[in-house]
Amino acid sequence: MRGARERFKVDERKCGCLRIHAMLDDRAKHLLTTLIERYIEDGQPVGSRTLARSSGLELSAATIRNVMADLEELGLVASPHTSAGRIPTPRGYRLFVDSMMTVQHSRLHAPASAPASAPALAPDQPQKVIANAAQMLSSLSQFVGVVIAPQKSTVFHHIEFLRLSEKRVLVILVSPDGNVQNKIVLTAADFSQDQLTQASNYLNAHYIGLGMEQVREKLRSEINRLRTEVAELMQAAMNIQPQEQAADAASEQQVVIAGERNLLAVTDFSRDMDSIRRAFDLFEQKTQILQLLEVTGTAQGIQIYIGGESQRVPVSELSVVTAPYSIDGQIVGTLGVIGPTRMPYDRMIEIVDITSRLLGNALSLHPGQGR
Repeated sequence: MRGARERFKVDERKCGCLRIHAMLDDRAKHLLTTLIERYIEDGQPVGSRTLARSSGLELSAATIRNVMADLEELGLVASPHTSAGRIPTPRGYRLFVDSMMTVQHSRLHAPASAPASAPALAPDQPQKVIANAAQMLSSLSQFVGVVIAPQKSTVFHHIEFLRLSEKRVLVILVSPDGNVQNKIVLTAADFSQDQLTQASNYLNAHYIGLGMEQVREKLRSEINRLRTEVAELMQAAMNIQPQEQAADAASEQQVVIAGERNLLAVTDFSRDMDSIRRAFDLFEQKTQILQLLEVTGTAQGIQIYIGGESQRVPVSELSVVTAPYSIDGQIVGTLGVIGPTRMPYDRMIEIVDITSRLLGNALSLHPGQGR
């Protein structure tokens, strides 16, 4: 288990999992693990006789029932009304993925590779690579693949000021990947086109190639010695970027989703139209998915969110496995798989881990990628 826990973070706030884990003896842990693995595989409540056969322990059905009663009292398993067997609860899944699940250490740390059936993430236009990554996640998991695209470059390549009329100036910013941003700004003074051209030349000579935050820092230190017209125009130009970034961050286009219809084939959902409706509302709005993936993007390694534990995953039947992806060692986005709580978490961890590395590698080979 140590190898798996090196790859994803244990969040003790989600439940007292480590405390509960310490309370259980080896027999109870083994039976709980067996129950969860059987339920993930079959989707049916697991009875005492099935556990007795599957666990490999020489225990009577009565002893197993007593252990199950203890696990139920701890909130780790539950008994559906229609069956004498038991199923895992979100808390049971959380204990399982944090403390008891086995993930192949060598496979997670092997050089990035994908199963032969996986689509290739060849270097291409960033938008196409990201769409292919979402499709790969969906195809390999048979659930829903989601990717947050990297933010657009915050470095500009060229700046130009054009006089439109008295105190009205058009600012043109060009990024290294050719993206052009235009904005009309109102100035306190009326500048001639010659003054605007001189300001453009000065800024292109001294600031081009720097990130916007670097430019703002440099501008703050140099503002007093810059000519008045240059200082005012530079401030106007710098005010463009935060507005554009805020709009981009709020844009639903940053979230790429593939395979939503896969959930219709999941028994857990096909029996409950209400769950399907809530899940598809989540995908349609995208806002909560964006917030969830942005939060996980600040953490290293794989994160697992079990349905019902977080307001960010409001559908109790859903779980999310996410990982950040990097370009040249810098985290630029997040991707993940959304599926039923009854998912093979070890397999999902492997899929998400591999895809995050493939995506980062593919984007690193494209000159117009991310940040």
